[in-house]
Order: sequence, then structure tokens, then C-alpha cells
Amino acid sequence: MTSEPSLPGNSSSVNPLVLVISGPSGVGKDAILNRMKERNYPFTFITTVTTRKRRISEKDGIDYHFISTDDYQKILAKNGFLESAQVYGNWYGVPKEPVKAALAQGKDTIIKVDIQGAANIKKVLPEAVFVFILAPSMEELSKRLCQRQSETSADLELRLKTAEKELEEISKFDYAVMNPCDDVESAISDLMSIVRAEKCRTNPHHINL
Repeated sequence: MTSEPSLPGNSSSVNPLVLVISGPSGVGKDAILNRMKERNYPFTFITTVTTRKRRISEKDGIDYHFISTDDYQKILAKNGFLESAQVYGNWYGVPKEPVKAALAQGKDTIIKVDIQGAANIKKVLPEAVFVFILAPSMEELSKRLCQRQSETSADLELRLKTAEKELEEISKFDYAVMNPCDDVESAISDLMSIVRAEKCRTNPHHINL
């Protein structure tokens, strides 16, 4: 397997990118980012903080920072989140300090959030690059959610209804990337093409946080 070539400016970029990855639950955002981490892609990956219970396959500090509701509220009270939202009865927040540190070091950064979180970040960082991840169909999305075996039938129905509404928000994103069945590499390739295109802008975004 060939190694992923480094991108212009990744080690110390004057104008580092903030790539916001979003999409309905079950489209495969984690699968994409986990593969990129395994292959040491040159990004700072920001780990979201949540009060949700950890799934069996998840690792604390890798997939999410799993904390109590009380601890979450303490961070929220100190304005420690870049964005914070309650989704499906649980709190999710993007910690602000790791993002600020990465930008200060000129490092390109990837943040994974839900659709609501992406909208909140856009208010704070409109210069970020927003990417919507898609499943090939609603049928495939339902299949992926079922395979996780982490939702009840009622939860599954709610997530699918929410996904249909979230698809209406796609025009608010800069790019859309399809995550095909059993081909996460294709989605990663599209993401890297987006990054390269942004690196070639004649008028690059200047992010201040």
C-alpha cells in the first residue's frame, strides 16, 4: 500500500484548513476518519466530547471523550466548546482549545459533527470548509444503522426520519461526498481532492479563532 503524499503546507501552513465533516447518523463518518487516522493522514483530528454512553466498539479518547453530564456542563459554563448541542437526548461538544492549538501551529484540522453542530460552527468559523457525507440511499443508511446494533427500533426510526430532514440542509455545505458500500477509500479520495483544491485557492481562507 502506498503512503498518502503530504499536502502543501500541512507541516506549517500560513493558512491552515478547518475541515468540518458532517452528515446523517449512519453514513460512515467514523469509518472514514478512523481509516485516515490509521494511515496517518496529515491532519489534527479533533475528538468530540459527549455524555452519550460508550458503544462496545468505541474507545474513550479515540472515538469520543465520554464524560458525565455534570462535567460537560462545567466545561460549557466556562465557554470551553467551539459548539455544543443536545442530540437524541445526549450532549455533544467540540472542545475549543485543541482547535485553537492546531491553528496556532499551522496544522490542518478535521472536526466531525452532526448537521446541527455544523450549522453552529459555521456561525463561529464561516471560513471553514464544510463537507456533507452521504450514503448511497436511504435503504443503505437503514442497513448501516441496523448493523451497528446500538439503537432500538424506535431510535432507528427516529434517526431515519431525522436523516430525511437533514438531507434538505445539503445546499448549506461547500461539498458533498458519497461514502459507497464497502469502499471507504473512494470517500477518502474525494475528501483529499477537496483539501488539495482548497490548498490551491488564489484567495485562501483566513481562520481566526
